[in-house]
Amino acid sequence: MGDKATILVTGANGQLGSEIRHISALYPSYDFLFTTKEDLPIENKDAVKMFFEKQQIDYCINCAAYTAVDKAEVEKEKAFLINADAAGILASICSDHQTKLIHISTDYVYAGNALLPLKEEDAVDPLNVYGWSKLKGEELILNRYPSALIIRTSWVYSSYGNNFVKTMLRLFKEKESLNVVNDQYGCPTYAADLAAIIMKFVEGMENNNEYVGIVNYCNSGITTWFYFAQAIKEFVNSSCKIMPVSTSQYPTAAKRPLYSVLDTSKIKKMLSVDIPSWKDSLHKCLQSITDIK
Repeated sequence: MGDKATILVTGANGQLGSEIRHISALYPSYDFLFTTKEDLPIENKDAVKMFFEKQQIDYCINCAAYTAVDKAEVEKEKAFLINADAAGILASICSDHQTKLIHISTDYVYAGNALLPLKEEDAVDPLNVYGWSKLKGEELILNRYPSALIIRTSWVYSSYGNNFVKTMLRLFKEKESLNVVNDQYGCPTYAADLAAIIMKFVEGMENNNEYVGIVNYCNSGITTWFYFAQAIKEFVNSSCKIMPVSTSQYPTAAKRPLYSVLDTSKIKKMLSVDIPSWKDSLHKCLQSITDIK
């Protein structure tokens, strides 16, 4: 391995893990270790300790998460095991080994009743089990490893894995009309953009001790699920009719925040970056999905 720093990416088969793997060749000065839950069950403290003792891990990017928001309402223990307990285990072991930790969290830690974009220091009060499990994970990490970096993000999609964009593309082919919620406001995040931001943090961490605590990241601009779906439809020229409905007309097991727009001014200042608009990034993703096909 030589003098290269080693980056461990957990949850390697998920959307974000897959995007980091996709760009990893652009970073030849690092060795990457991509692990799935089968390779490294992060909820198993002994397994994680053994893994870190065998490998010299300089950076850990924790993309592993329980993300089935509605199912979490009945699988509470499983959601907390992965999103909270396992995150705490990783933080403790990263702290012991002086491994820099980057953990991915969510807009669902907020209550969703704000009227302005949410800042990192704004009050948290999740509406569902998934949100509570992610918030507990944040708390355990910062308690056990105060120099960890936590990135809250929202409405993540990618050409990999399961997500809203790919679901819409499938439904456009299967249905003549669709109902999509039009009173939940947020910011879509292209996982490829988030992957690039994470690597910017990694590159800067060696010489910057201020990359700690909580930061928000999403693409720029505000939309609803309905207008997000419309933008996908326009790109692929679908004839499927999309009908706007209210949250009350589309009940789900888990309550969703009505407003979870993230304020990204902190991360822009930290990294001196411009953040792409959600529409531009959506077009890039859809183009890559079209190219794959």
